[in-house]
Amino acid sequence: MTGAGAGAGAGAAPETGPATAAGTPVVGRDLRVRLGGAPVLDGVDLTVAAGEWVAVIGPNGAGKSTLLRAVGGLLPVDGSLDLFGTPITRLGRRARARLVATVVQSPVVPAGIAVADYVLLGRTPYVPLLGRESAADLAVVDDVLARLDLTGFAHRRLATLSGGERQRVLLARALAQGAPLLLLDEPTSALDIGHQQEVLELVDELRRDRGLTVLATMHDLSVAGEYADRLVLLAAGRTVAAGPPAEVLTEENLARYYRARVRVLPGAHGPLVVPVRDRRPAGDRTAEPARRDADRSVAGTDPSVAGDPDHREEGPLRVVEHGEPAVRQVGGRD
Repeated sequence: MTGAGAGAGAGAAPETGPATAAGTPVVGRDLRVRLGGAPVLDGVDLTVAAGEWVAVIGPNGAGKSTLLRAVGGLLPVDGSLDLFGTPITRLGRRARARLVATVVQSPVVPAGIAVADYVLLGRTPYVPLLGRESAADLAVVDDVLARLDLTGFAHRRLATLSGGERQRVLLARALAQGAPLLLLDEPTSALDIGHQQEVLELVDELRRDRGLTVLATMHDLSVAGEYADRLVLLAAGRTVAAGPPAEVLTEENLARYYRARVRVLPGAHGPLVVPVRDRRPAGDRTAEPARRDADRSVAGTDPSVAGDPDHREEGPLRVVEHGEPAVRQVGGRD
């Protein structure tokens, strides 16, 4: 069993992946996944450049987690998918593990394993067959535990931790893996706001300083807008919008695809999405997004309220075409 204090101190930075990893981290074309006979991803294109943070957003059931698991090699996928210039079908498990580290929402965890030992599993791709972990491997584990405020939990059993503590341990194992591509499925879903910021800032620091590439599904749209370079909005297994956060996080998009009533405000690091309470009957709320998108075809014109002196439009309208928001709409392409 390893423990805090073995190897180098907490000041050393963990490896972030093989320096020789070349090629674009993710290039997917016409990605399709069927689960239980039903299409879950339907012709998605996805490119993630080196050092980029791309966040996949969308309503429940849109296919976000499925896309992430397909990129990580955890699900069979039709179409073309290359990781760092190599078709994923040509990468063995060990080679893939040196390139891609994945944090899923509900992993299978060995019963009774201690935190430090679980994080040490992230070094498996670098341990020789029939060999043991090196002092350098133990140092990486100690450093990652310190960075995620987990040193005091090193000898605790994983099963005894809270949901937020477990989430940090899962991320610690992925960071210890030292892969240049990090896949995160709702990485902050169980964290309080303080640890949420710590985790996101650490990931962003590794991205900026060491070229780590991040592909993450994110539930909090404001957080996605602040940290991601680009957003990919999925709906019903297709990419319906993609681009910089300010282009994707529009009130029209969120009304249409999330059926949500929000205000989008400018923030220091990206757009901030603020829910607006709607006191109308549930039936009226359900029909409103579709009706509004269908009626409003020209900026500043809404036939349903034309001539209504009591109607006040909140904020400037954006030009839309054929009832669609005026961002890059690409159907099954990102």
